[in-house]
Amino acid sequence: MMSRIGWLLPDRRIAGVISVSAAIFFLAFSGKFTPPRDALNFIEASEIRQHLNFLASDSLKGRNTPSPELNLAAHYIADRFKEYGLTPVNGNYFQTFHVSRVRLGKENHFTLIKNGKSTEYRIKRDYMPMDVTGSKAVEGDLVFVGYGITAPEYQYDDYANVDVSGKIVLILRHEPGEKDPQSSFEGRKLSPYGQVKMKVQNAIDHGAVGALIVTDPLNHRAIRPRGFPWPSLFPNLPDEAIPLTLSITEKQKIPVVGISKKVVRALFGSVDSLRRLQERIDADLKPQSCLLAGIRVQLQTSTVGEDEATQNVVGWIEGRDRNLKNEVVVFGAHYDHVGVMKNAAAGVDSIYNGADDNASGTSLLLALAAAFGRSPVKPRRSVLFIAFAGEEKGLFGSRAYVEKPLFPLENTVAMLNFDMVGRNAPDTVMVGGVTHSPDLIRINEQENRFVGLKLAYSLEPFYARSDQYNFGRHQIPYLFYSTGLHEDYHKVTDHAYKINEYKIAMIAKLAFRVGWRVANSGERLRFVEKKK
Repeated sequence: MMSRIGWLLPDRRIAGVISVSAAIFFLAFSGKFTPPRDALNFIEASEIRQHLNFLASDSLKGRNTPSPELNLAAHYIADRFKEYGLTPVNGNYFQTFHVSRVRLGKENHFTLIKNGKSTEYRIKRDYMPMDVTGSKAVEGDLVFVGYGITAPEYQYDDYANVDVSGKIVLILRHEPGEKDPQSSFEGRKLSPYGQVKMKVQNAIDHGAVGALIVTDPLNHRAIRPRGFPWPSLFPNLPDEAIPLTLSITEKQKIPVVGISKKVVRALFGSVDSLRRLQERIDADLKPQSCLLAGIRVQLQTSTVGEDEATQNVVGWIEGRDRNLKNEVVVFGAHYDHVGVMKNAAAGVDSIYNGADDNASGTSLLLALAAAFGRSPVKPRRSVLFIAFAGEEKGLFGSRAYVEKPLFPLENTVAMLNFDMVGRNAPDTVMVGGVTHSPDLIRINEQENRFVGLKLAYSLEPFYARSDQYNFGRHQIPYLFYSTGLHEDYHKVTDHAYKINEYKIAMIAKLAFRVGWRVANSGERLRFVEKKK
């Protein structure tokens, strides 16, 4: 599961009770999509255990992206796909993509033009390029966009009444009600919407060409030009700490810098003026976004990337129905983790084995591949299995896939994702998709009548934190299965012996039933955008 993410323990909100009449209808209807018994028998806990023990072994050194050990894991997965009868896509079990180690270039400039008067600011003292910055020079009017958040599920949108196309945006860090335990976002916990990376992507999606990021003054005293401590500006930073980015998105990036108190004063007259704007936003959750009249910004940041190849692992089964085989159901799980602990003392366990995160989800994916691949009957629609690399670095593998999909996204009818599925209560699984994918949730509840898991719905706040997000961004219905956080999350103690392979097998049987039904029905499922 993606780094720096807090997860909820499973709650006990169980799926709603289906009425007797609806149940009778369902039982009559579902027989049409009953999965082959032979296929379900191929989901074996003992085989799941074998996958877990290999993928979470010390020899794979935490499966960091990129690394030789991640490549070993990729070949293991590809060999299993081949063994189970999955076909390579375009002749290859690997979808190669590139990541870049990014260094700061020499040309970095920030000039503020206010009422015709230009002031040029100094890097490091007045502004700092951020790790998400692009390599471009831009100029435009400046628009204050509050927290820079569009969150329809919270009925909140800082961009609702402003047009930022071709403009530069000024964004507050964090989110409304940061210190309020009753905040409509996630209380005192920072939601995905509070992360700078998501704010910047939202700015890009709204047409902004550059972004200034400022520490919000209501809850933080120090208004420093927070950015990335680039080695060229901070020589003591170890060279391996430079940012890793997804190469395919580099051209889409915009210049992004953190700004100082000095710049804030030039823009608003005082920090207090900005604080009062923030107070008004927090008071009633009504955005205060506006064009800052008479102000233009010239902004340039430059970066230099060093590319390195890595890969998703893919295999598919062509559908048997000539009218439906061009449509695809995707099953996915990330197979990477976070590598090894730096500068660990001799004799200390330094390997982040990532048994639950996410050897468990990858093992479930392989169990599904075995069931579909070995089944004597193939589904009507095609099914695609993807083991994603780089999830821990920022959902890189799934983003790379949707940027260059192997099958058209408009023909992708559903995506089922598995991330951390082997711990906590033996009979409970958390399911995400309630907000956007009600049809899939309904199917999942109906098929669960044959499996008997307890379904908990605690995952909606974490929509953006695993690989289903990149499919959801393209309005592809999804389900997200997880069994939640535990004390070994992102620790060297996340070992394979702590995983319940029998629970994974149960979840796999539920996911197989759901996937089989979707792959054999002619129904196109809804993706629901929550109203703003």
